[in-house]
Amino acid sequence: MLKDQDRIFTNIYGLKDKSLKGAMSRGHWDGTKQILEKGRDWIINEMKASGLRGRGGAGFPTGLKWSFMPKESDGRPHYLVVNADESEPGTCKDRDIMRHDPHTLIEGCVIAGFAMGAHTAYIYVRGEYMREREALQAAIDECYDAGLLGPNNKNGWDFDIYVHHGAGAYICGEETALLESLEGKKGQPRLKPPFPANMGLYGCPTTVNNVESIAVAPTILRRGAGWFSSIGRPNNVGTKLFMISGHVNKPCTVEEAMGIPFRELIDKHAGGIRGGWDNLLAVIPGGASCPVIRGEDMGDAIMDFDGMRDKKSSFGTAAVIVMDKSTDIIKAIARLSQFFKHESCGQCTPCREGTGWMWRVMERMVKGNAQKREIDMLFQVTKQIEGHTICALGDAAAWPVQGLIRNFRDEIEARIDQYTHNATAQGAVMEAAE
Repeated sequence: MLKDQDRIFTNIYGLKDKSLKGAMSRGHWDGTKQILEKGRDWIINEMKASGLRGRGGAGFPTGLKWSFMPKESDGRPHYLVVNADESEPGTCKDRDIMRHDPHTLIEGCVIAGFAMGAHTAYIYVRGEYMREREALQAAIDECYDAGLLGPNNKNGWDFDIYVHHGAGAYICGEETALLESLEGKKGQPRLKPPFPANMGLYGCPTTVNNVESIAVAPTILRRGAGWFSSIGRPNNVGTKLFMISGHVNKPCTVEEAMGIPFRELIDKHAGGIRGGWDNLLAVIPGGASCPVIRGEDMGDAIMDFDGMRDKKSSFGTAAVIVMDKSTDIIKAIARLSQFFKHESCGQCTPCREGTGWMWRVMERMVKGNAQKREIDMLFQVTKQIEGHTICALGDAAAWPVQGLIRNFRDEIEARIDQYTHNATAQGAVMEAAE
């Protein structure tokens, strides 16, 4: 369990003063100028040494990502873009950071911007996040008034931050679709290469990072890479915001150490499973795009990237969705299929056509109005979508269905048997796959 003195987000519940004065009293903005004076190379090397992996779901090493930015300017400005388009079902950590602890993000932008030679940052906020945008903008205004942002500021690095409000499209959480949207175009992912570090926003070198990835950077640099890397397991280090929702007694967002056992996480912070541990049916460990895991397989689960990979799922954003035995698991995954169908931008044929096909088959399987051979056919279709699209939305749509078939095939077959029995008794006609 994480010690209180190791927590980075000290106001995640909004119980303390979120103003600049309150943030400073909790240690934020302490020695920011001195950190910048150590130089870009020191900052990037320290971030690499810390072992921080991106907190937006992919888990790419943050320091390495920063190092991809050109060291010398070719005349084009450099940009930092913060991805606050938090649209993954079950994920709500960035919302709490912007609402209650915005100065962690703003200070992180200044330091990250300096490290990559950027004088401008854009924070792209999810369309539905009205209050969060207002809280973030108020905090930014405070920093301008205090001389911490803008030209000739106290930190010695001219820096401006602009908040851009999205329009509610899930696809704009993909970094290149976000850049397209930020430029005023339709939010569709770009082909890579070229990568954003070479040709990003307005054709200029750009780094896109998640809110949490940027917000933890100042504390890492103040306390040292060794402190951060000492928490958790090798390759899975540091603190992490976990969002626990679903059938637990106390749903919450909590900062914990990477590598915490699943049972400890739920018992200590969420009050246990509703109806007891014997009532646990399934868990989605990292947001809607992660394959579902059977409840009995989560008893010894370790909550980090490698731990979830061992369970044939993924850590994602650490949005833990808990489902008890009252859940219709087939219907739950069918609802996710509908979400991904709705949010597909339609640019790639496998995703545009495949998500709709998967959803329609899943809707029939909810009723049991299918044939058992369709289960294997559905799995094959998910494999034809996965890895065959420009961005990862196709993968995200395929993985929940794969997890369902892998772990709950018996439930699907039982549903089909029940429907077939009833239909035969009533003389109904069975539907076939399209």
